[in-house]
Amino acid sequence: MKNDAPLREQLVKLLDWEDAHAGFEKAVANIPPKDRGRQPAGLPYSPWQIVEHLRRTQHDILDFCVNPKYEELTWPDDYWPPHAEPASAKAWDESIREFKTDRKRLQDLAADPEIDLFARIPHGSGQTYLRELLLVADHTSHHLGELIVLRRLLGNWK
Repeated sequence: MKNDAPLREQLVKLLDWEDAHAGFEKAVANIPPKDRGRQPAGLPYSPWQIVEHLRRTQHDILDFCVNPKYEELTWPDDYWPPHAEPASAKAWDESIREFKTDRKRLQDLAADPEIDLFARIPHGSGQTYLRELLLVADHTSHHLGELIVLRRLLGNWK
């Protein structure tokens, strides 16, 4: 598509913007280590589980977009960590770092004029690159909202 630069620009922003809500960096900033594995009453997940779920899911969508040998993961086991707490502070930091790295790769894909956003992913079953980029942005937004509510319940969101 010749005139898709504005669409590409919006997709890049959509994967990382804070126009209508807090973005990933703000949502994960300054969560005390003692709260990273806490599950408030009535909620089935901790901050760690949401952060790691976001990382795993985003990575899976990226892998689907770029890897012709993509292998489908198993729901829900491969998408959610089994434990409420991260194994270590290093695991927490690595999950956040890997999320940012994969997000940048998705932004690069969105910005690449060699990628036809409307084309079907060759090894998929009808999905387009545009659909997958919108899916990851929508999914991330949903769970960031949950993370912020969770942080409010834990008393560490201002």
